[in-house]
Amino acid sequence: MKVLIVDDEEMIRGVLKEYVEFEGGTAYEAADGMQAVKLCRENDFDIILMDVMMPRLDGFSAVKEIKKIKNIPVIMLSARGEEYDKLFGFEIGVDDYVTKPFSPKEVMARIHAVLKRGAQDNNDDVVTFEGLTIDMVGRNVFVDGEKAELTPKEYEILFYFVKNKGIALTREKLLMDVWGFDFYGDDRTVDTHIKMLRSNLKQYRKFIVTLRGLGYKFEV
Repeated sequence: MKVLIVDDEEMIRGVLKEYVEFEGGTAYEAADGMQAVKLCRENDFDIILMDVMMPRLDGFSAVKEIKKIKNIPVIMLSARGEEYDKLFGFEIGVDDYVTKPFSPKEVMARIHAVLKRGAQDNNDDVVTFEGLTIDMVGRNVFVDGEKAELTPKEYEILFYFVKNKGIALTREKLLMDVWGFDFYGDDRTVDTHIKMLRSNLKQYRKFIVTLRGLGYKFEV
């Protein structure tokens, strides 16, 4: 496991590096976004821990640049826990968001959850529901023949819905199976992601049915 730790606070980098190496991983460090982008151009990483507020180049901008060259999972680390920041992070392709101060054990649990999701094999079917086509292997979604630009998390949610078509899914179930753990009870993130997913599916948003007081169901 190769982890890139990006934070302008040396102490935080040191603590996280110690935990990564304790679990047998290899940790690389960057003190700002520009160093992180440079390291990603020169190396392959399994996952990135990215602080938001940094000198020279902030974390969000660094993620955008990295996503242009490589598809590496990212967990954001931030002292700011506002919903807007989380929403923006998810929109640019961030996989998870941890608010400071955090427990290093929690960060490691989230790393393993993200990597586990990425390692899971997808069904190799291409399924079509009216004008909505979903390619499980290619991770492509087409709306009336036009490719939909989904974030990694939106892909995972949609694929999970398709694999569990017709089954009522609670928010807690979605958090456990898609995020990998209970997300500390913050089920609002499910609603936020599904709102974005529905927007990208346009008229086929109708397939994601809200079950009042429970969760959601993919129904065709």
